Amino acid sequence: MLQSKSRTWVEIDLDKVRYNTKLVDELIGDTKIMAVVKADCYGHGDVKIARLLQDEMGIDFFAVSSVDEAVRLREHGIDQKILILGYTPAEHFHYLHEFNITQCLLSLQYAQKIEAYAAHNDVMIEGHIKVDTGMQRLGIPCMDEHYCIEDVFGIYQLKHVKAVGIFSHYSVSDSLDKEENIDYTKHQTQLFDKVLTDIKKAGYEYGITHIQNSYGCLNYFDMKYDYARPGIILIGSTSDDSVLLKQPIDLQAALTWKANVSLVKTVKKGTTLGYGRNYLASKDCQVATISVGYADGLNRNASHKHAHVLLKGKRCEIIGNICMDQCMIDVSEIAEIAEVAEGDIVTIVGEDQDQILKIDELARCANTINNEAYCLISRRVPRFYK
Repeated sequence: MLQSKSRTWVEIDLDKVRYNTKLVDELIGDTKIMAVVKADCYGHGDVKIARLLQDEMGIDFFAVSSVDEAVRLREHGIDQKILILGYTPAEHFHYLHEFNITQCLLSLQYAQKIEAYAAHNDVMIEGHIKVDTGMQRLGIPCMDEHYCIEDVFGIYQLKHVKAVGIFSHYSVSDSLDKEENIDYTKHQTQLFDKVLTDIKKAGYEYGITHIQNSYGCLNYFDMKYDYARPGIILIGSTSDDSVLLKQPIDLQAALTWKANVSLVKTVKKGTTLGYGRNYLASKDCQVATISVGYADGLNRNASHKHAHVLLKGKRCEIIGNICMDQCMIDVSEIAEIAEVAEGDIVTIVGEDQDQILKIDELARCANTINNEAYCLISRRVPRFYK
């Protein structure tokens, strides 16, 4: 059991990351894992998780969102391939060759801008071409009504930018409850395959291929591209546990989030609590203040939504507005059978005795998805690994 004197902290079980990675690897067969560790690996620690995946699990490709994330991995001993999935500003192009980082080539014009820099400095920069098959976010449009394959060919013709791969991104691979969304995902796959066929016909080598995100791995696991890009499922969650999956998978959440009770008091019936006086005690009750708030990542939108925490193996409702550094919970039922005191440990996400609170419940109360709920856990909350 990890011990901590922090007011609130996170524990991350690396064995569960190992377990989840093996599950995903088995599910996608011969397709290799490109581990997405962007946003500090969804708040789980990009360096720590990437080192584990590289050194123990044989992962040879990582994906991040930005050049600073890529450089951070390089500076902490990640020497396998790294792909930046997003935009890198021109003033940071030098990091791409200095740190051997692969850049997303999101348009012909952008690739030409990198080409001009690379030619001027007599260097070679590698990239993966992003083609837009329906996400409408980044990439060269390659859709029925707007098929810009000549722009793709143009990137392969550059002299100082070497396109060593090509990829796209599913937009509704998580949706199996609507036939139109299943058809949309299948059509994205067809468009991607058409791009690959046309590239080959034109005499170019398209290099490494990948399109599956986490839900692409879970619901379209029989794709035969070179890599898939799982992210959140490696740390043991989907975006929402209420979403139907093609094949159920026994993911194990690696993260547990805890905090301390800082004060316990009796509140009389008719008393209002917290900012805005938005909570009115309907009876005499025992209230505990816990040392975690929205600056730590406990989303303020979860206020007044019947969000719970665990204390002594019992569910306790968060009452009143969640504050920046703390919040209050009703511990009346526990106080009837056991003393609640300053220093008691509260579980915000995770297990306590035979009870479990998944990140999904907190995310739903805040009207968001697990991805954001994890990412909101701030850096001031220390992480401990076991």
